[in-house]
Amino acid sequence: MSVRLSSAQDYSSLLDKYDTWMFDCDGVLWHGDRLIDGAVEVLELLRSKNKKVLFVTNNATKSRMSYKSKFDHLGMEAHVDEIYGSAYAAAVYLSSVVKLPKMKKVYVIGMAGLEEELHEEGIAFIGGTDPADNTLEPFTLANFTPDPDVAAVVCGLDTQMNYTKISRAFQYLTRSPGCLFIATNEDSTYPSADGLLPGAGAISAPLRFALAKDPICTGKPSSTMLDCINAKVHYNPERTIMVGDRLNTDILFGKSGGLATLLVLSGITQESEITGPNPSPIVPDYVTDSIGDLRAAK
Repeated sequence: MSVRLSSAQDYSSLLDKYDTWMFDCDGVLWHGDRLIDGAVEVLELLRSKNKKVLFVTNNATKSRMSYKSKFDHLGMEAHVDEIYGSAYAAAVYLSSVVKLPKMKKVYVIGMAGLEEELHEEGIAFIGGTDPADNTLEPFTLANFTPDPDVAAVVCGLDTQMNYTKISRAFQYLTRSPGCLFIATNEDSTYPSADGLLPGAGAISAPLRFALAKDPICTGKPSSTMLDCINAKVHYNPERTIMVGDRLNTDILFGKSGGLATLLVLSGITQESEITGPNPSPIVPDYVTDSIGDLRAAK
C-alpha cells in the first residue's frame, strides 16, 4: 500500500531517507514550457542538502543538449551529465550493446533530438527530418530503392509521422535480414502544455501491428535506460528514489530497478487508478499531489 504524504514531517523524513533523486520531467517538473509550481525550489532544496539529482525522461524529441537549453530557459539548474533521455539510451544501446558496425546505418522515425544523439554516438542515419521523408505525397514501391546499409529502424515520437515513413521502415524491417526494430519508448500519450497528445507508443503502433512484432524498447520501464545510468553514475539503490507521474513507465521503472518510487499526481496518473475499485497492480511507495509539496521539508 502506498504512503500518502501530507505533513512537513513526512516530507522531511523522505528527504533524509534518500540520497539520489531521479526525476521524470514532463508532468513532474513542467507541462510543456510551463513550470510546475515549486519545482525549481524543490530541486534547489535537494542540491542544498547534497542530494544527487538526475533527470530520466522518455521524451525522445530532444537531445540532452537540447534539454539542457530547456532547463536553462526555465531557470532550473541541470547539467548535461545529469540528463538521461530515451533517445540517448537508444543511441548508446546501438553503439555499446549492439556494437553497430560503422558502415551500417539506422532508419529514423523521429525528430532532431534523436538524430543528434545518434550523431554523438557516431551512428549514421537516414530518414528522420530529411525533407524527402517528410512528405504527404503517395508512397509507391516503384519509386523506392532501399539503402543496403540500413541495419536498424529506430522509432521515437515524430510529430510529422506519415505513410512514407511507416512504409520505408516496414520495407527495411521485412527485407533486410536481422534488421533491428527499436522504439525509444512506448508511452501511449504525451502531456503537452494544453493537454494529452498521442505519445511515441502510438507512433510505433502501426509497425507493431503490420509486423506482428514488438520492438526493443530503450526507454522507461526498460532496464536499458537504467543500464545507461549505471554505466555513468554511482548510487546506492536502497537510498535512491524515482519520482514520476506515470505508473507503467516511471513507477514500474523504479520498482524493476530496486528503487523507491514517488508518484506525483500532476501529470498522467489519477489517484483513482491506485485507490479505486480496480487499482493498478503497479503500486508506488509514496504518493503526493505535486513535486512542489516537498517544499514543506524546509
